[in-house]
Amino acid sequence: MSESTGAVTPRPGESLRDRKKRATRQLLSDTATELFLARGFGGVRVSEIAEACGVSEKTVFNYFPTKEALVMDRLEGTTDALLAALADPSLSPVEAALTVLAGELEAMTAQLGGEPDFRVTASRYSRFSELLRSTPSLRAHQSAVAEHLTAEAARILAERGGTDPADPEPRITAAALLALWPIQYRALERHLKTATTLDHLFETVTAEVRRAAAVLENGLA
Repeated sequence: MSESTGAVTPRPGESLRDRKKRATRQLLSDTATELFLARGFGGVRVSEIAEACGVSEKTVFNYFPTKEALVMDRLEGTTDALLAALADPSLSPVEAALTVLAGELEAMTAQLGGEPDFRVTASRYSRFSELLRSTPSLRAHQSAVAEHLTAEAARILAERGGTDPADPEPRITAAALLALWPIQYRALERHLKTATTLDHLFETVTAEVRRAAAVLENGLA
């Protein structure tokens, strides 16, 4: 589930070829998500997604290794952004996570700004959440990606602290940081139904995420 296809804009230093590849990837993910929401994950074949996008089934798998990856495309961007932020010595681990979360929330609210009524999107987020919850293979894929990201984050945290990645401290820190993502997603889903403006939505969701982050910074009581 990603930004709408029309939102693809050039990135600094990005070639036209890379921009076209990014647009194709986004089109595949957006189309797959819409079909899955309409017919269920098991009710859609990869060949149907390819046909709807005007590409071959092989092309789909060139961009996404599995059918599940079509739905979870945001996770790749989260992984790259979080690992880069954690490697920045000027940021604490919590600050690194909050920086990435804020960037993702800004991107989502910008996307919502293109909707005639952003609150209509609330039902779509609810349906997407239900799709994830009700599809075992999607839950398994999400767990596998989260486990990989936890291990990679723990490795970087261990390097920062001069400890062994197998030690419990970097591992529990990484797991705690990643727990902020479901906090943000659930807050967004909930407040989409009541927010009066996008600024209000951003501020309300951010406040909840920062409350959760404060628990990590201050330690458990």
